[in-house]
Amino acid sequence: MIRLAVRVRREQAELVLAELLALAPAGVEEVQIGAATIEYAVYGAPGELPGLPDLNAVVGDALVEISTSEIPDDWHERWKEFHRPVLILAPRPPSGERARVPAIHVRPPWEAPSEQNDGPVREIVIDPGQAFGTGGHASTRLCLELLLELAANEQPAGALLDVGTGSGVLAIAAATLGFAPVLGLDHEQESVDAARENAEINDVEIEVRRFDLREERLPWMAAGEPPTRPTVLLANLLRPLLVELAGTMPSAPSHLVAGGLLREEVDEIVGAFADRFALRERKRCASGEWAAVWMSGD
Repeated sequence: MIRLAVRVRREQAELVLAELLALAPAGVEEVQIGAATIEYAVYGAPGELPGLPDLNAVVGDALVEISTSEIPDDWHERWKEFHRPVLILAPRPPSGERARVPAIHVRPPWEAPSEQNDGPVREIVIDPGQAFGTGGHASTRLCLELLLELAANEQPAGALLDVGTGSGVLAIAAATLGFAPVLGLDHEQESVDAARENAEINDVEIEVRRFDLREERLPWMAAGEPPTRPTVLLANLLRPLLVELAGTMPSAPSHLVAGGLLREEVDEIVGAFADRFALRERKRCASGEWAAVWMSGD
């Protein structure tokens, strides 16, 4: 088995990742190399991996290094080490009150359920072999944290639109919290298929469609399209796509949770949605260099 690694500059890592997933939709391993470099790796037999010209075209000026190495035959088991469970705790209720929402425990199928006994926990099982995005990346964790915060403070009901759904983690979590209908959108067919399968595994009802944000009109947002105003819009996207969304979205949701941002990018995105839709910031959270924000039209 061959491991093909691509090292890129941190400031361009997420853009490169999005392109790499088009070449390797089954999943990409992410490893931090020092303070300035991110390494992405894919695994496969010789002849199954993307060609070097394809990779050079994808990474362009962001490229630091491309390397290949042989790995042991037990790589299937070693690969599992990179996908660990994630527990997102529910917001702490006022003293004497019961938690309004459960904690969310996202885990691959081979990991055991959470042993957390301080309140209810909702298990979400995601197979990371199907598509990138199991809840382990900081941007996904932060969006889950804000989704729980939103559900704890607002009535978790009404329509929810998840743009860039990936393997469906956020859409599935939203459905378990009581939002309905839930629609997940993604540009990659592999992600659409994975999100549908994961929804079935977790026994939740969501719709998933293939969607190109740059070419198609956002569903549910135009007059005459039921529902005409989603309660929540989840957008765990990169900064350029969020800027485009702020400029092309035909109307405002009641709530927006935007992730996939570096800390220094949040103010720009908050300003873009505030200027066009009068959304105001309710809460932002960060982990390392990543950040997410919850905005509301209330």
